[in-house]
Amino acid sequence: MTRIKKSRNTNENGAKRAPRTKKAERTIARKKQDNGNKSGSRQSVGEQPQNNQGGKGKKDPRIGSKKPVALVLPNTKETPIAAVRAVKQAPLTDEQKLAQLENDPRLNQLLDLLEEGKTLPVADQQWLDKQLNELERLMDKLGIDDLADADDAEFTDDEDLLAKFDAGEDLLKQYQQDDK
Repeated sequence: MTRIKKSRNTNENGAKRAPRTKKAERTIARKKQDNGNKSGSRQSVGEQPQNNQGGKGKKDPRIGSKKPVALVLPNTKETPIAAVRAVKQAPLTDEQKLAQLENDPRLNQLLDLLEEGKTLPVADQQWLDKQLNELERLMDKLGIDDLADADDAEFTDDEDLLAKFDAGEDLLKQYQQDDK
C-alpha cells in the first residue's frame, strides 16, 4: 500500500470551521483573567482621593523632590581644600621657615635681578623687603650670623690656606697614631 501524506485540507465530510465573528462579539464571550496588578500600578497604589482640607493627601515617598536644582555653582569665594588642610597642620618651626625662605624661587630670582643691577617694580620691591626682613629676623632668633659664615668661606691669603691645610694634616697624623 502506498503512503499518503496527511493534508490540512478537509474534504466534504470533515469538520467545518466556525463562521467568522466580529471582534466585539468575541470579547464579550471571553472573560479576561485577573492575574497580577495593572500596568502602571506602582504609581497609582499610594494615591488616595484628595482631601477637601487643601492637602494633596499622603505623599508617596518613592517620588522624588520637586525642588529646583541650580545647574551653575554660586559665585562664592570659598577656601580651597588644600588651604584648609594646610591650616590644620602643625605650625612650622623657625628652622623650617628659614629653610623655606632660603629655597624660595621667587626670592632667589629677584635677588639675582638686583645683583645684575636691574630695577624692580614697586610691588616686587616691597615683597622682597618684607621677605628679607623676615629672613633677618629668623636668623637673629636662631643665632645665625651670616657674616661669620662668609668670613670662614673666604680666604684671601695663601698663607692662611696653607696653615689650615697643615693643621688638617697634623690632625690626620694624630688620628692614625691613635688608631694603632
